[in-house]
Amino acid sequence: MPAFRVGAVRFWDSGTRWASIEPRRGEFDWSVLDRLAGGADRAGLPSLFVMGGTPRWAAPDGPAGPYEDGSRAAPPNSLADWDAFVKAVVHRYRGRIDAYELWVLANDRRFYNGSVETLVEMTRRASRIIRAADPKATVVCPGMGRLWEPGGVAVLRRFAELGGYGYCDVAGIKLYQRTASDPPETMLGLTREVDRVLHAAGVHPRLWSTGTMYEIPLQGSLDSVRATNYAVRFYLVGLYAHAVNVERMYFYNWGGTKIPIVLQAEGGPPTQAALAVEQLQRWLVHARIRSCGHGLSANLPGNVWQCEFTISDPQRSHPAVIRWTDSGTAAMTAEPDAKAVHRLGGATTPVRPGDTLVITEQPVLIEH
Repeated sequence: MPAFRVGAVRFWDSGTRWASIEPRRGEFDWSVLDRLAGGADRAGLPSLFVMGGTPRWAAPDGPAGPYEDGSRAAPPNSLADWDAFVKAVVHRYRGRIDAYELWVLANDRRFYNGSVETLVEMTRRASRIIRAADPKATVVCPGMGRLWEPGGVAVLRRFAELGGYGYCDVAGIKLYQRTASDPPETMLGLTREVDRVLHAAGVHPRLWSTGTMYEIPLQGSLDSVRATNYAVRFYLVGLYAHAVNVERMYFYNWGGTKIPIVLQAEGGPPTQAALAVEQLQRWLVHARIRSCGHGLSANLPGNVWQCEFTISDPQRSHPAVIRWTDSGTAAMTAEPDAKAVHRLGGATTPVRPGDTLVITEQPVLIEH
């Protein structure tokens, strides 16, 4: 487990693809998933297991996926093999794994190249098995990425039209920027598109953002300052998107080093970005979100974003706001009841009414 505070864990790219767990029909290797599920349990963290990576034996003529383990992007030739795998997983981890995402990047042909009709049927069958074996587990519909592309949106729309979301508790989507260097706030364009498509289909599921796209982790590292700011704003964007049913944001990922934002290299200490994410959690551990807004429509400078909270602690309840810019800086006058500015590095500065506050790309908490 990471050495900084996190809220949940998701198992993917962790040696737990279907092909790794069931290398031969009916023969299972649970060693890695046992270790990961045990670590999450000891840390008191809810866990999300991701299905995907069909074994070669289950789809011998299917195209290979992007991994060296020989896993296939095709659905299994026989859905009975799918049923057996889902049943084996959920029976072994009943009460230990909290949620199941029923495929990874299901609208990307590098990960799934079957029909949407088959995907809906796999979802229906898996949901029935999970709910029968572990009624408390959360069923997450197959993750949908490529949402900046018409083809990716078309699969999302078709899955919704065919009733796929009726078999799940949560819809899995991927919120990400077009490029890793784009401001995280641009992800909100995807939430609007997803909301529009699902509304047109007459469904309004809870949403979990369960990762990013295949290309994003390959785009090189951001500098330390930008990585820190973007890591925190990734989660703030999720709070902003709460208005369209986004409940969770899974960051990809905490242990890697060949990704734009490194949180903690495996075996190393947390980076400043990871520590800043942890600080954000400290700020909000007793907070209830009231509203979010940005720019002129929220009576703010055009480049300023904010989320307002009520913070309740044993002594009192009081308002607070987190503010940041998507680029550059902005000067604002402190509100009459502003008390202090808290920074991600841990520093706190007293504020008097009428003081000028310079808002930057690094979020600050203004306590009232």
